[in-house]
Amino acid sequence: MTSLAALPSSNTAGALPSDVSEALRAAAPQEERGERPISRSIDLLRHAGFLTDDGGTDPARTARRLMQVGAANLGVGRLFEGHVNALQLVRLHGTEVQKARVDRRIAGGALLGVWGADGKMPVTLDDMGKHLQGSKCFASGLGTVTHALVTMDSGPKVRLALVDVTDPGRSDPSTWEMQGMRATASGTYDFTGRPAEQLEWIGDPGDYLKEPHFVGGVWRIAALQAGATAGLLDHAATELRSAGRMGAEAQKSRLMDVLMRAWAGMALTERAAEATADRHIAPDNIVATSIAARLFTEEVGLDAIRAVEQSIGLRHFEVGSETGRMARDLAVYLRQAAQDAFLQRAAQTALGEDGRIWGVFG
Repeated sequence: MTSLAALPSSNTAGALPSDVSEALRAAAPQEERGERPISRSIDLLRHAGFLTDDGGTDPARTARRLMQVGAANLGVGRLFEGHVNALQLVRLHGTEVQKARVDRRIAGGALLGVWGADGKMPVTLDDMGKHLQGSKCFASGLGTVTHALVTMDSGPKVRLALVDVTDPGRSDPSTWEMQGMRATASGTYDFTGRPAEQLEWIGDPGDYLKEPHFVGGVWRIAALQAGATAGLLDHAATELRSAGRMGAEAQKSRLMDVLMRAWAGMALTERAAEATADRHIAPDNIVATSIAARLFTEEVGLDAIRAVEQSIGLRHFEVGSETGRMARDLAVYLRQAAQDAFLQRAAQTALGEDGRIWGVFG
């Protein structure tokens, strides 16, 4: 496959090796059908040294890595993003002993995740404080994630607990009835009856919500969205060239219009990532920029899906269509929560006072 999905950046240090990218791309259809465990693709990232990166030292590099993985295999990218997020939270709020323990676990094959969506009953301690009760839904990576950062309680008192989630008897992937992102083995995980002594509390109540690392961290989602959008356009162009249909001006114009905006989204996402490491930038400006990147790349992703449908035509909807699979995964992933609230929050920062429009670009 060619290079439409390549990042518009001259900094290639720590880039996803081309052979790993091709392997991730080739594995994606098998992973969706359940013919290949997604853990094997995660191991490719592990061997490439990606699982020790929490995005804190060089967040722009992490953004590019997320884009590259998302372009090759969005399901793997989803699990990679959750691992990066969890690792950063441990390194931000954990003790030195906890950080060292997690690093040893990762070296030994662990994969982290962040599971925040409550099931029918939120995850809490029972009245005696000795056992957990409740479940998490939309938990990605059942059977692959070994340790999840689980949100406990709610509101300003929300707290993070690191929990071993390797018990297959507590997992229920059948509750994931979405048309896309099926390879991630998402679903429900029941914590009821787990002894409280098995929890590892990470940080204090409220630490999880601290900015600019909470909403200010949605640049990671933007990076995956932008990368997956470029990957979809890349594969569509490959199919059109193979069919001798890429020469039409209408095809070039339709796809290039979306690709240019995908590149713009990549640049905005990189800047949002870089800003998180700049102590001279106000946290609310960082948050607004991350929100803008997340919302912009979502819009471009939706436009890319429509453009590919128009360009490929009915073959896009055939059983086994690769662009069809990629579009399904992207469509599901794009539907992150709180779009309207995010937009209002960013607008309040950027438009609420004179001169704030420059944000992180000032």
